[in-house]
Amino acid sequence: MALRDELERQGNWLFRNRSYIPLVAVVAGLLTFIDNNYHNNFFFTNYINYKNYEILCLIISLIGLSIRVYIVGYAPANTSGRNTKDGQIADTINKTGMYSIVRHPLYFANWIIYIGVALLVGNLWFIIAFNFAFWIYYERIMFAEEQFLSNKFGAEYQLWSDLTPAFIPKISQFKMPTIPFNWKKAIRQEKNGFAAVFIIFMIFDIISYYTNTHYTSYNKSLLIITSLAILIFIIITFIKRHTPLLHDKN
Repeated sequence: MALRDELERQGNWLFRNRSYIPLVAVVAGLLTFIDNNYHNNFFFTNYINYKNYEILCLIISLIGLSIRVYIVGYAPANTSGRNTKDGQIADTINKTGMYSIVRHPLYFANWIIYIGVALLVGNLWFIIAFNFAFWIYYERIMFAEEQFLSNKFGAEYQLWSDLTPAFIPKISQFKMPTIPFNWKKAIRQEKNGFAAVFIIFMIFDIISYYTNTHYTSYNKSLLIITSLAILIFIIITFIKRHTPLLHDKN
């Protein structure tokens, strides 16, 4: 099999399973984090500094999540979706909003979310390994997506891709979205990520309480916010399944 075909095959497989594979990195981060705490091998060794650092990492992840919400809310129908079973879907090429400055803005946003968690682990080697694994993982997905778009849209895609960076945004060429923000779509698609970010950070906080002698109590503010995030997730899920409130009108 030609290398191009093999990379595309791997990318399509990773694309279909992209909701689950990142959990491996989260588990690896948790195990590294536990080891750091037991051996006092952490960026910060006292409770106050760690608590501040934890908040900083959470803010970084929330910035990434906010970018995802912006992208999804302005994405045309049948683009930027969470489809996993049916493979690639694209009725049009997104060329405005975040897609005017970078070809894969959702994966750029994912990196910001994940790097907040990776930094929270507090181990330099883990952060380096994470970034390398992220590069290898998403490079294949992006390659498969670009093969699909190039085959479907031809010269139109080639012209857009020649002008737009693959991963590092070029802010100077930003163009405002041409469609209104779809808050229903943004809520439907990003409710899982919203809850997951707070749950992951709360898990790290609880682990610190049991493994780090400098960490003498839970981050109560984080516990309250996480509880609210879970409650919001449950409410949105109920509304989505049992009412038409979050359904788009066709």
